Amino acid sequence: MTEWEFDRVAAPLRPPIVFDQHWRNVTFVHWPVEPATVAGLFPPGCRPDVVEGRTYVGLVPFQLLGVRIGRLGPIPYFGSFAETNIRLYSVDGAGRHGVVFCSLDTARLAIVPIARLLFGVPYTWSRMRVRQQAGGDWRYESRRRWPQRGLASTLTVGVGAPVEPTQLEQWLTARWGLHARIGGRTRWVPNAHGPWPLHEAEVVQLRDDLLAASGVVPAGDRLRALWSPGVRAQFGRPVTVAER
Repeated sequence: MTEWEFDRVAAPLRPPIVFDQHWRNVTFVHWPVEPATVAGLFPPGCRPDVVEGRTYVGLVPFQLLGVRIGRLGPIPYFGSFAETNIRLYSVDGAGRHGVVFCSLDTARLAIVPIARLLFGVPYTWSRMRVRQQAGGDWRYESRRRWPQRGLASTLTVGVGAPVEPTQLEQWLTARWGLHARIGGRTRWVPNAHGPWPLHEAEVVQLRDDLLAASGVVPAGDRLRALWSPGVRAQFGRPVTVAER
C-alpha cells in the first residue's frame, strides 16, 4: 500500500442515520503542517493522517442547512446556520480516516453546550454572516462571542471554473468520518456524501485569528483554495476506537 491509498467513495452507512444535513457554499483553505507539531491535539487512539511526510490544517467556512435528526423533519431555527471549522486530518489504528476539529464556530448559541456534551466537538458561539457579493464573490465573516470572545475570521473568495481535484485535494475532501471524545472514549463518527463539485477559488481577502488560536502553525505556503456549491451529508452511529 502507498500513503495515497484511501477511500474515494464513502462506504454505505449502517442504520440508523443519526443526522441528515446539507453543506452549502463551502470554501476549503489549507496549509501543510509538520505532523509532530500537532500530534498532541489528537484524541487517544488516533494520530495525524500523513501523506508524503505532511499533514494539513483546513479553514472551512460554509452554510449548514436542513438539519434532520434521525427520521424527524428539518429542525426549525437549529436546522440552518453558518459555521466555520478549523480541522486537522486523522486516522486510527483500524485505518479509518477522518477529521479532528480544533474549533467549530456557529451562530446558534443553543447548539454549543449540546454539541460539546453529546458529541465531544469544540463548538463556539460566534456572530456570523455568509453572503454572495454583487460581483459574485463569496464572503464569510465570523466574530467569536464565547469562549475567547473577539477572535475573528473574514474570508472573501472569487469563484472560478469547475476543476478536477488533484490527488491531494481528493485526499483532503474525501473524509468519511470524524474522531472525537464522546462519553470519555474516542469515537469515530462515520459520514457519507456524494462527490464534491469543486471550483477553483481565488482568495481575495483573508484575515483570520482562528488558526493561530488553535495552536496549529503552518509549515508552508497555502494551497489553492477550492469552493463548492455543496453536498448532502449523512452521519451514522459512532464507533468506539481502540486506544491502545
